Amino acid sequence: MSASGGGKAIIAALLANLGIAIAKFIGFLVSGSSSMLAESVHSLADTGNQGLLLLGGRKSRKLADAEHPFGYGRERYVYAFVVSIILFSIGGVFSIYEGIDKIVEPHKLDNAIVPLVILLVAIGLESFSLRTAVRESNHVRGKQSWVAFIRHAKAPELPVVLLEDVAALIGLVFAFAGVGLTVLTDNPLFDAIGTLAIGVLLVGVAVILGIETKSLLVGEGANPRDAEKIRDVINAHPDVDALIHIKTLYLGPDELLVAAKLAFGRSKRLSDVATSIDAVEAAIRAAVPIARTIYLEPDVYRSPNSAHPSTDAIVIRAAD
Repeated sequence: MSASGGGKAIIAALLANLGIAIAKFIGFLVSGSSSMLAESVHSLADTGNQGLLLLGGRKSRKLADAEHPFGYGRERYVYAFVVSIILFSIGGVFSIYEGIDKIVEPHKLDNAIVPLVILLVAIGLESFSLRTAVRESNHVRGKQSWVAFIRHAKAPELPVVLLEDVAALIGLVFAFAGVGLTVLTDNPLFDAIGTLAIGVLLVGVAVILGIETKSLLVGEGANPRDAEKIRDVINAHPDVDALIHIKTLYLGPDELLVAAKLAFGRSKRLSDVATSIDAVEAAIRAAVPIARTIYLEPDVYRSPNSAHPSTDAIVIRAAD
């Protein structure tokens, strides 16, 4: 997996969640706490999610073939979307169901100290996992805020792990509060409310992940900074009279498709135009390394007032 995929963060989260899931389930068996059961399912779902992210990263590295000529880069988006569905259905909906069930039929807790200790240990492990995800994200986040990073990141793995870890920590606090208040008041209703709160939290996080990943699946263009770099490179080339129009599309987190129509002088020879196009392609790749697939169509410049066959043509810079 590429550096943008945050392989270290995913592996750290997978190992932490697997250990936490086992510990939480033992705590549930000992105490009968519904919050512990909800957290056990949550951690188990998170473990599976991290496995899916690793699998998506592996599949995305397959070479392009006749059936998929642009490669398999979007596999990472598909698996990230599946993660949001699993988090919603297995983690969130199950926890809400379990919480409502325990509100209707309260269940006394046994050996409540055991789940409290397990939850404290789990908070420590999840904090370590979140710390790793934050450190990995800072390598690619730049000066963006955390909200902007999650919304605009083209590699889905790090935002997924970040949101999962934050949700896990908040869920552990809900579970600790529910079990703790149940111990203090001898009222199992608090444990049920904690379980319900965990479910609502997971559903909310899953919806956010689903919305952001869906946008990547549908197809997003280059971010404004990279788009401006590409336009500047094209317009700066002395042989290009005008950039008529341009479209970009992410084929995967680390591969950008660039398609543009460029205007050249009427007197240009075909061999000279081909040489100029090669030079422009090289300049684009130097300015934006992820622009790996580039298609440049030559055309003859026409003034904006003249008839033009392309109805979506936009002249960025007129000929001198």
